[in-house]
This record gives sequence, C-alpha cells and structure tokens, in this order.
Amino acid sequence: MEKYVGKSVFRGIAIGRISIYEKNQQQVKRVRVTDTEAEKERYAKASEMALSDLSDLYEKAVKEVGEANAGIFGFHQTMIQDDDFIDSINSIIETQQVNAEYAIAMTADNFAQMFSAMNDDYMSGRVADVKDVGERLISILSGKKNASVSGDESVIVVAEDLAPSETVQMDKDMVISFVTTQGSVNSHTAILSRTMGIPSLIDTDFIITKELDGKLGIVDGNSGVFIVDPDDIIIEKYKTLLNEELEKKQLLLSLKGKETVTVDGKKIRLYANIGNSKDLAQVLANDAAGIGLFRSEFVYLEKDRFPTEEEQLAVYKAVLETMAGKPVIIRTLDIGADKQCDYFEMEHEENPAMGCRAIRICLSRPEIFKTQLRALYRASAYGNLAIMYPMITSVREINRIREMENEVKRELKSQGIEIGNPATGIMIETPAAVMISDELAKLVDFFSIGTNDLTQYTLAIDRQNSKLDTFYDSHHPAVLKMIKLVVDNAHEAGIWAGICGELAGDTSLTHEFIAMGVDELSVSPGLVLPVRKQILDSRACN
Repeated sequence: MEKYVGKSVFRGIAIGRISIYEKNQQQVKRVRVTDTEAEKERYAKASEMALSDLSDLYEKAVKEVGEANAGIFGFHQTMIQDDDFIDSINSIIETQQVNAEYAIAMTADNFAQMFSAMNDDYMSGRVADVKDVGERLISILSGKKNASVSGDESVIVVAEDLAPSETVQMDKDMVISFVTTQGSVNSHTAILSRTMGIPSLIDTDFIITKELDGKLGIVDGNSGVFIVDPDDIIIEKYKTLLNEELEKKQLLLSLKGKETVTVDGKKIRLYANIGNSKDLAQVLANDAAGIGLFRSEFVYLEKDRFPTEEEQLAVYKAVLETMAGKPVIIRTLDIGADKQCDYFEMEHEENPAMGCRAIRICLSRPEIFKTQLRALYRASAYGNLAIMYPMITSVREINRIREMENEVKRELKSQGIEIGNPATGIMIETPAAVMISDELAKLVDFFSIGTNDLTQYTLAIDRQNSKLDTFYDSHHPAVLKMIKLVVDNAHEAGIWAGICGELAGDTSLTHEFIAMGVDELSVSPGLVLPVRKQILDSRACN
C-alpha cells in the first residue's frame, strides 16, 4: 500500500481501478524535403481539419461544462489561425526545407517558451494550450488518433496533466475521479472536476508508472490523499466513509424547499455564485434563493471581441427570466489580474493583481462600461436585478459610477426604453474599503464581501502563488475582524451585508458568520444545501 499527498480541488471519496491516461507519444523526426510548397499544403490541410475538430469539441464542451469552460477551444482555434504562428511554421518549412511535423513542433515549443517567460499569469497559463494545439496538428499529419479512457468500468484517471481537448473527449460516465501530478487549482482538470462534482487531486507527489494501471485506488478529496493498492482494513474504512457521504447527501436533499432560518428566527439570504447561464440548472436543482454573484466577465472571456449591448442583454435577460423573480446580483466586468482578454489590449503590468482591473478599467474606459450598464438597465425590466461593482476603494469611485448610471438612465428613457429600478451594491475586497465602509454604506444598498481578494490584499500574499500556500490563511483573525467591521458598519447605515467569496461556503465558519450578523451567503451551487444545514443549526444572537 502506498499513500500520496496532493491538493484537493473537490471534496469527496472515490474508490475504483486506476487508469493511466497515456498521451500519444509524438516522436517527431526532422526530415529533409525538396518540395516545400507541397509540405506547406499538407500543413494547411491539417489546419483546416484541426479547426473542424475544435468546432465539434466546442459544441460538445458547451453541453457538458458550459460556455465559459468551453471557451478554451476558442483560444485553440485562434492560435491555429494566428498569423505569427502560421508564418513561423511556413518559414521553418521553407528556409530549413523540413517536414511540416518538425516545423509545427519547433514553433509550438518556441511559442510555449515565449508564453512561459512572460510575467503574466494568463499567458503563462496558455503554455499547455499551445502544446495541445501542436500535438493536434501533428496527430492529424501522422494519422494518429487521440488517446482516451476505455473499458466498461468507472475508473480513477491518473495523468501528469490533462489538456482541455483530452478531458472533453472522455466518456464522463466512466470517470469517478482525476489525479494529476501537475496542474493548479485553476487548471482545466480542476474546473472540470468541480463542474462534474467528483473528488479530484492535483499536484500529487508521486511518479506515474505502468505498474499503477489497473490497481485499486482510493481518492480522498477531503484530506488530499491518494492511496494505491490499499489493504482490506483501509478499503473497509473508506467504504464506510463513502456510504456515510451518500447518506449525508440524501439527508441534505431533504432540506430542499425549507426556509433558511437560524434557530432564533433570523432569515439568511442563501444565494449561489455562477459564471454563465449554463450554471442555472445547478442553482435551481440545489434550491438557492437567488444568485448572489453572476460573474459577468465570462460574457467577455467567451468572446474574441467586445460583446455588444444586445448580446449582453440576451444573457442577462435569460438569467433573470429563468430565476423568475428571485434576486439576481450581477457583478460588472471584473477583467484583469488572472482574468485577461487579449482584445482589451491591456498594457503589461509587473503586478496585475494590484493594477488596472475591474472598476478601474470600467472608469478609465467608459465606452466599455456604458455598454454594459445599458444592457444591465435594459435587463432590469425583466426581473429582480441588482448591480454590484467590484474593487471599490473610495467614495470618489462611487460618485463617478452614480454619474455614469444617471447618464445611461437618461439616455434609455429618452429613447423610450423601459428599465427597472435595480439596487446598487459594491464588493468589499480591499482593506481600504473596509476602513471606510461606514462612509461607503451611506451611498449604496448593500455590501458583498469578496474574501478571496480581501485575504490576498490583507496578508500581502498572491493567492495564485502555490509556493505560498503554507503562509496563506483564509481564517486569519485580521480577515475575520474586517468582516465583522464591515457588517457592523452596514447595519449602522441600514443596509445588508453578505459574503460571496470562497469563505462563504466554508461550513466551519458558518456559525461564526451568523453570529457576526452576516445577512447573506453566496456559494457555489453544490454547497447551498450543506451551508443551509449549518444555518439551520446556527444562532444569530449568542
């Protein structure tokens, strides 16, 4: 029996046979050619086939993991059609008189090294995608098929890492867990496992060998442990834990339809966080009372250009109509830091987490901001909409936002366009906002505390830097004291305060949050019922 430690990206337990996912080993040889035009034509035809394949993969991914997660295939298509990428391959074929496979491999390696060297989280995260594009083109040229998970038994998929095209092509019904030796909490494997709701580990400390294939494995997503070839005692222990988890899930289902009220009668707003309209099914299935955070930046991330007012209106309207009168809080554009859109043409920043992002982009590029505001105000006529602004640090910013809101409302009314009267809230994500929350509370209708960034800025720790995980403490007393101060200042001004960051779903803190007076918790859809259970056992007054 061997035990290994990894980083859990979704809790739970899986017991099953291990399936080693082997990528096709592309042994690319440098072959001298005399007819370079014919070789370039081979490459052009392979590109056409790859684009067709990627289009099919996109459609499949949209159905399985939603548009936001499927959007990665848009990057792959863009990469294949990139002029610099194409020119590099054709130039290598022409000048070195070599085969297309070699030219593609060289170009993919060069681009991967270039992206890796960039001091930019988004671009360095594209290294695996560039390699994936190269592998796809070479596979088509060599006539090889992509690797896949096969067999008639559900398995634990073990791999170094998984590219988006590999995970999408898997039969999801045959996968009960992912374990990788590489990857980050923001990798496609992590996103997919959370979407599928299966226990998974990344960055696991073991070496993959052929001997592992077919052995029994246990993935403990609760403690971040991967056990290979467990003995009978361990197997029975985890079978018992697995049965207990299944029973808990059944008990949680009995909470559907129940009002979210504390023992002493305080009603808590229990909402869900979503990235796009594809997540709405999970929101409704888990009985959330509303949407506490709609991340509107995904509407932008899914595009290779700025989404139009009409395109945004269609998305917001669909969400509001689906929620049928339940509250929907839409956060305005939060691009920047780890979320980058090429077509925004942002200048390189040494420290993007503290750079031009979120409301700073919106206020410095009003043409983008006003388009979104127009779509939001038009959508407000179709449901219970609230608009929330991220990364606020001053009264001046709110005053400028109000000016732009009024401009947009006047424009729409002059055009005879019906609008609603959406509430306005802000996210409290910086120590600055915390310290002047008494002043900010007089200007808005609600607060939503973004604990991810608030913790990052309070502790001066980049939350994307896995090397600092041992120093990162989301339960730090300073963070909890800030939350309490914000809630108190909100109540003093007569507005409500909630939490929409990761801490909102941390059930070890639910009782403490309720005792602090927190009015709302917005969590991922799958955590609604576990958090409701904790709230039902909590007291608002100690």
